[in-house]
Amino acid sequence: DLKKVPGNIPPDTQKLDLSNNKIRQLRAKEFEDVSELKILNLNSNGIAYIDPAAFSGLNNLEELDLSNNSLQNFEYGVLEDLYFLKILWLRENPWRCDYNIHYLYYWLKHHYNVHYDGLECKMPEEYKGWSVGKYVRSYYEECPKDKLPIYPETFDMDKDDDEWERHKEQSVQTVKKHGVIVTVIG
Repeated sequence: DLKKVPGNIPPDTQKLDLSNNKIRQLRAKEFEDVSELKILNLNSNGIAYIDPAAFSGLNNLEELDLSNNSLQNFEYGVLEDLYFLKILWLRENPWRCDYNIHYLYYWLKHHYNVHYDGLECKMPEEYKGWSVGKYVRSYYEECPKDKLPIYPETFDMDKDDDEWERHKEQSVQTVKKHGVIVTVIG
């Protein structure tokens, strides 16, 4: 029945199981005194909020279980200190597919060595059951093409070169109107 992370955890602890408690939020630097931690289980707590600095100092963490909580998204920075994370359990959370989910999706995309599961939209209703990746891709598909940033990865791979060249020319013209010169190398 813990309502917060205990403060008297031995500093050399490598595995910490705080599952099935009543911890509703993780505050900043909640685990800074247990920097040797490799496995952290926070499953089934009802966690609804994680401070961006909650995992600060957990540089050695390899596995994090946040399953079966009340998480809807992560604020920017929540995962930044988890350099050696290998497994992230995310299932059974009510992930809200709106712009705020993008940080989590892109962090996972850029940390391709992290295995994760359970990242499925639960709300709003029109995205329920979608993978978060599908939602994020659809977010950019709905944007007018001339408003997309000039990054090849934002376009579908099957687009023909003519369309890319046409978009690039339009973007360069738009950039010149604002007094900025963009040089594309490659």
